[in-house]
Amino acid sequence: MLINWPLLGELVLRSLILTFMLVGLFGLIIPIFPGIIVIWLAALAYAVTEAMAGNMSIWSWLLFVLVTILMIAGNFVDNIIMTKKLRETGTPWLSIAIGFVAGIVSSFFLTPFAALFITPLALYLAEYHRLRNGREAIRSAKGWLIGFGWSFLAMFGIGVLMILVWILWAWVLTTPP
Repeated sequence: MLINWPLLGELVLRSLILTFMLVGLFGLIIPIFPGIIVIWLAALAYAVTEAMAGNMSIWSWLLFVLVTILMIAGNFVDNIIMTKKLRETGTPWLSIAIGFVAGIVSSFFLTPFAALFITPLALYLAEYHRLRNGREAIRSAKGWLIGFGWSFLAMFGIGVLMILVWILWAWVLTTPP
């Protein structure tokens, strides 16, 4: 039996790219994990590889541009939703910054999942110190949790859309060697 090495190489490449995209997608549960950027970097690696092989059509480039636009939009949406929910509770920028810095630092020294607990805890403590009112401080922490939840859903949806665009580009519009 004769092995079609170019086809096998293309299938391995596409499978690796899809694997990295799925890691990026499911990594979105970790607050500081740049899942949308990981998905985009995987698409970029595919675009570079295909361009070097001379396999990028105008449709391939247009779909890569669409994936790039989705990545940029996803990064803005993430920050806008989280900050909007916190600002709706009246949380000042300093308390927001304390919560985010605590989440980032904790994810380096503990686990990335620690940020899920430490960010709202730090936000609560900063607001409790400022207001001396536990109920109001909980409103801020709750605002962060709600913002994170909506942000996660928006980012997950954008990530799924990015992967679907890539699947259209790589598996439907591109003919295998």
